[in-house]
Order: sequence, then structure tokens, then C-alpha cells
Amino acid sequence: MRRLLYEALPIFAQNVACTAEGYRRSRSRFTPHFYRTLAEWEASVHGPLDKLVLLQRQRLNALVARARAHVPYYRDLPPPSDHPDDREAIARTLATVEPVEKTTFREKYASFLADDRRQRELVQTATSGTTGTPLLLWHTPERIGEGYAAVWRQRRAFNADMSDPFMTFGGQVVVPLRQTRPPYWRTNLYNRQTLFSIYHISPSQLVHYVDAMHTTQATYVQGYPSALHLVARALLDAGRPLPEGRLVSVFTSSESLLAFQREAIEKAFGAPVRDHYAASELVVSMTACQLNNLHVDMEFGIVEVEVQEETDEFERGPIVVTGLGEDATVLLRYQIRDIGTRLRKPCACGRPGDVFREVDGRVEDYVATPDGRLIGRLDHIFKEQFDVAEAQILQEDKGSIDVLVVPGPGYSERSEKKLMREVRMRLGDQIKVRIQITKAIPREPNGKFRAVRSEVGRNLP
Repeated sequence: MRRLLYEALPIFAQNVACTAEGYRRSRSRFTPHFYRTLAEWEASVHGPLDKLVLLQRQRLNALVARARAHVPYYRDLPPPSDHPDDREAIARTLATVEPVEKTTFREKYASFLADDRRQRELVQTATSGTTGTPLLLWHTPERIGEGYAAVWRQRRAFNADMSDPFMTFGGQVVVPLRQTRPPYWRTNLYNRQTLFSIYHISPSQLVHYVDAMHTTQATYVQGYPSALHLVARALLDAGRPLPEGRLVSVFTSSESLLAFQREAIEKAFGAPVRDHYAASELVVSMTACQLNNLHVDMEFGIVEVEVQEETDEFERGPIVVTGLGEDATVLLRYQIRDIGTRLRKPCACGRPGDVFREVDGRVEDYVATPDGRLIGRLDHIFKEQFDVAEAQILQEDKGSIDVLVVPGPGYSERSEKKLMREVRMRLGDQIKVRIQITKAIPREPNGKFRAVRSEVGRNLP
């Protein structure tokens, strides 16, 4: 109902609605706890390393004690190790915990929720369902604030601040799909934010995006690499890249940042790309340095690597993550299904602690629509589709897509209608959509599967 009301509003009123939502989100995110955490973490980011490891141990011990007392899934955990060496104590404590698979968390999520937290005190969210499998989540406001503290520690290090104007290319449906003329963006005046629709990007409309890039006041840009890459290519093809230095940085997240995307974005936007790896479960955060390595935000979580390949320079394999500081939904040694390459030597940038060269995951194709649009990061379609066990979009031609669905126990005709509404809201009515029920969806060689596989919108340079 709220979506229909928003779409019926004139553009100026939609801008007012975006501004009101910006105010609401800021009030919930940027709390006193956020500011205290940001100040503490900005002071601790450069070490010393022993102090960071001690902090990890203290937070892990507190989390294990809390899990033993209040989280049904972990009631039988042994107490934390009392080994005198902090690193060894962390390793021994984690070794007593069996890794948790996403399917286990999905099926038993209520048993991961602390029994002394009332749900009205918590914030309910859901994963975006990168593999077509959304998960219901509950977080404390403090944990959400810590997630934003990690984000803003990175941004402030690269000369962006919360009062700066900025542009966003994310998954919000801020412009009704039926709108066929610019502006394909809306304004959140409270945060000085311009929100661009990623669902209207097409060859015929990109000229308007290019014009807006040059006229919109902004200090930095944030968004999905797939959308930013399309705009970057349009800027370069038009011979109109942004002047170097106009933006301090381009901050990317939510998808794997590919090398060709980085190259085009940096050239077109005249600014370096700084990536951020995180998860809706709020169990991991890694932020890129000036050398483009991903540093584990050690105050936020612990990252292990199940080594499958190693050399003198790195070790590579599936990563297992433990979020520190979450009082509501506790996840110890969570198998997040991404592959990480951890460096064996400290980063040359000087920041101490665990550092990764890259994390592979969330690489998707675009869906190409009959009217020429290329839509990336479509796993938002499956967000909060809890009656769907797994899902995937397949495309062999521009005129149609197949949505493969592995139904969950509660899947019904109502579930299918809800899924179709989400598809239409992003792709429109011109494309033919077939929902097909299946027992299983084939995995990629790495054990994952893509939310989108398109033969005509393949994610290529």
C-alpha cells in the first residue's frame, strides 16, 4: 500500500517522502552509541595489533558467555579458553564451535535469537537473498550502529563526511518504473543525497544520467559496482568523464567489484574506488585501503579461512565469520559461502591486522529488457520471500526470463503473486516472465549459484 501511494505522488512529493525517510533512517542509525563507537574505532584502527587481538578476545568471551546463557542453539557450548596468549585463546575457543551453515540458520533461526531480548526492542531485517534464499534477521540498534561505524571509519579516512552531499546507485525503487522521462532520480534533502534509479538505465536514457553526473553537487558516490560501471561506460563513451578530483572517492559494496569495473569507474568518475565487504547478518566487515586490499574490521568480527589453496604469499578458501558484539541474533563461525584470499604478510599501507586481497562472491549477470535496459543486482526480488526456499532468474533472450523457484513449506498462489509483483516492479510489463517450480537449482563449481544467469546480459567488459 505504501509503495502504491508513493508511486501516485507527484515528483516533488516523492522528494519530500525520500527526505522524510532519510530523516527517519538517520535518527535510527546515527545514535550516541554510533558516535562513541566511531570515535573509539578511529583511534584503534592503527593498532597496536596486540590491543586489537585483546579486544577481539574480550568481545568473543562476552559473546560466548551470553550465548551459553541466553541463546538456545549454543546452550551446550564450553566456556571460553583461558590460555594466556590471546591469539591462541581465540583459536581454542572457536575450535569448540561447530560451523553454522546458512541452511541451518534459516531452518532454526529462532534458536539463534537471545531469549532475554524482546522483539519490540530489536530491528527486524532480512538478507537480500544473493543465492535466492532470504534469511530473517533481528538486530539491536547498537549493532546496526556498529555496522555504520565501520563504514564511516573508512569513508572519513578518505575525506568523506556525513554532512557532505553524495549520489547513490542502490536497490531502492525510488522512481516508478512506468516513468519514461527524466529525472530518473530523487532527492533526500535531509542527508544531501541524490538517489538514482538503477532500473531505468538503458542506452537511450544514459545521456540523462551523464548530464546529471555533471550537474549534481556531490563529494562522493556510493553504490553497486554493476550500476556504476554502466554509468561509467556512458561517461567515457560520451567523452565526458568527470574532472579528476571533483569526487574524493567512489564507495562500492553489495557485489563483487570486478577489475574491469574498477578501471572504468575510476577513469570515468575521476576518483579512486574504495570497496567494502559486509553482510546483512552483520557478522563481518572488511574495508579497502588505498592499496585496494580489504582489511578485516577486527573490532567488528573475526574471519577464518578454510584453506584450500596456499602459497608463501596467501591462503585461499571459504571464509567462516564470527560477528562480535551482537546481543540479539548470535552467529558463531558462520559459513557465509564466499571465498577469501588472505595475505600472509602485513599490508604495505601500514594498517595492522588481518588483510585480504579479495573476497569472491555475489557476481551476477545483468537482465536485459526488451526496451534496452540492463538491470543488475536483482536479488532484491527475493528479499523477504520466506515461502521460497531458493530461486534463480534465467534469461536466454531479451523478451523473457524464467524464474526458477524451489518452494518452501508455505509456498502458495499468494506467494507466487507476491514474487511476480516484485519482478514486475523492477523489470516492467514488457518482458515475459515464467515462474517454474523445481526441486533443486544447480550450483556453480564453487558450490554457490547465481541469483541471475543471463546469456544476453553477461557481465563482461
